[in-house]
Amino acid sequence: MMLRIKRVPTVVSNYQKEEAEEGGCGRNCLRNCCLPGAKLPLYAFKKVNKISCDNGFVDHVDKEAPVAFLDSLLLGEWEDRLQRGLFRYDVTACETKVIPGEYGFIAQLNEGRHLKKRPTEFRVDKVLQPFDENKFNFTKVGQEEVLFQFEPSSDDEVRFLPSAPIDVENSPSVIAINVSPIEYGHVLLIPRILECLPQRIDRESFLLALYMAAEAGNPYFRLGYNSLGAFATINHLHFQAYHLAVPFPIEKAPARKIATTNSGVKISNIVNYPVRGLVFEGGKTLEDLSNVVSDSCICLQDNNIPYNVLISDSGRRIFLFPQCYAEKQALGEVSPELLDTQVNPAVWEISGHMVLKRKKDYEEASEENAWKLLAEVSLSEERLEEVKDLIFEAIACKIDEDKAVTPTLIEDSTQSIEVPLQAPTLLWSLPSRSARF
Repeated sequence: MMLRIKRVPTVVSNYQKEEAEEGGCGRNCLRNCCLPGAKLPLYAFKKVNKISCDNGFVDHVDKEAPVAFLDSLLLGEWEDRLQRGLFRYDVTACETKVIPGEYGFIAQLNEGRHLKKRPTEFRVDKVLQPFDENKFNFTKVGQEEVLFQFEPSSDDEVRFLPSAPIDVENSPSVIAINVSPIEYGHVLLIPRILECLPQRIDRESFLLALYMAAEAGNPYFRLGYNSLGAFATINHLHFQAYHLAVPFPIEKAPARKIATTNSGVKISNIVNYPVRGLVFEGGKTLEDLSNVVSDSCICLQDNNIPYNVLISDSGRRIFLFPQCYAEKQALGEVSPELLDTQVNPAVWEISGHMVLKRKKDYEEASEENAWKLLAEVSLSEERLEEVKDLIFEAIACKIDEDKAVTPTLIEDSTQSIEVPLQAPTLLWSLPSRSARF
């Protein structure tokens, strides 16, 4: 049986259309009709691949960067697009509050994300689907929606070029705005955009996302990923990211260590949280951590298990959530009360940032209601154990193929409870956003 659900797709570009487009457009997109001679800003980062310490990864910048990546470049360019009217609504005007309770779930009333769109049918029983160039993809965005190219430096020095040619042969990765933002600075990281990769994590793309988190260097700037079947609606490889100056509830949830890989990556169970999942942290290098998580994601993809990923704490902690809400929805197993909220529990909602579309739900937001919704997202304990067995086997097999040390996980019987993320001092002043909390 083919499982499908109807939902309102998020409009991420001002050029997004539901029907297929044909031929050239003449509107400055990222396809062959408009690419010749096109230039975009380029930020070339220095790769981080040093041993981590108590305070995170060893400082990878030997001298002052030519531009502050997060506050001056990414958020500065995002603000520029806001002033130019490229967004569908002003997200900074959306009501937001921290819900009273132990976890501090965050509720936002965002009615603008849902207006004037008709429901579209999505297949939710197939995590891996081939790329379809006739459907909307990120090569169809306007070049004005792209903030800059994001590439590793060729000489291991951080560089910024205000205008650089687009290297079509090597398919640059880019950072673009989401015109239906959830929060301040909401952007999309699109790896190797011209290769038109489907929504499927690979080692290279996931490491790029960790580089972006490390480059931002601020724990309030997180990246997220949704697979197909876990509320990704565009089948073109992308991560999301934004800034929100409060800890996410998931970052405060305790975790119990269950294993350590040979490369020093610690794997823990999330406990006392409505969505069951895993936390990955540590490792001798950033690439060690990235490989373990990306191999885990590849395992889920290959076994047709929908999932969401949150990259937290400047790339030092990564949360992985296998989920089943869309499957339950397609099978008619979700209550009408929850369906009426029209909330699609993807990575941000699972992390505790509840994006609500109805004023009624916002006014009645409570920890109990948030917990009730997210509990429907979670796999059962028994099913999660089966998934963990698949992941551990995949990690071991990958280590063996790479001819590393003995391909085993070191089981840890101790119960290590993680300390909640401490709120550090903000690195810059935000325009009226932080005053709401």
